[in-house]
Amino acid sequence: MSKITPCLWFDGEAEEAATFYVSLLPDSRIERIQKNLVDGPAGKAGTVLVVQFTLAGQDYMALNGGTRFEYTHAISFKIDCADQAEVDRLWDALSSNGGQVERCGWLKDRYGVSWQIVPSVLPELLGGPDRKGAERAMQAMMQMIKLDIAALKQAYDGRSAA
Repeated sequence: MSKITPCLWFDGEAEEAATFYVSLLPDSRIERIQKNLVDGPAGKAGTVLVVQFTLAGQDYMALNGGTRFEYTHAISFKIDCADQAEVDRLWDALSSNGGQVERCGWLKDRYGVSWQIVPSVLPELLGGPDRKGAERAMQAMMQMIKLDIAALKQAYDGRSAA
């Protein structure tokens, strides 16, 4: 168990959200579900209070706090993606059913949680030895919604998109 565990606040959706998140990435699972013992601000006795789960090897907690709070971009979860297929799969899943897509690989899922869906190659392109190429890749990324690895590489290399 990690010493620090991010806690996500929900209004009755903690188990649903945790189940959704663990379905997306390997090394993910629900660890424990704690129910309310008595009626209170967080729900009636017997309803879910806390869900402890592991997402890609990282411990998380989902809490049904009883009041909805909006998430901001001040906290987001970045997922490193090995290839375009992984970018596409996670982008589609997390933006579905009411999610909102944003620029530069950012989105908010149906619960309002902010995610960055980022190809693992991006730091190499933006921090590579070719400073002009890095600038072109940055400019290309700033125009994208979902990140496109081939287009980012083409920009870095100074090639036009086909």
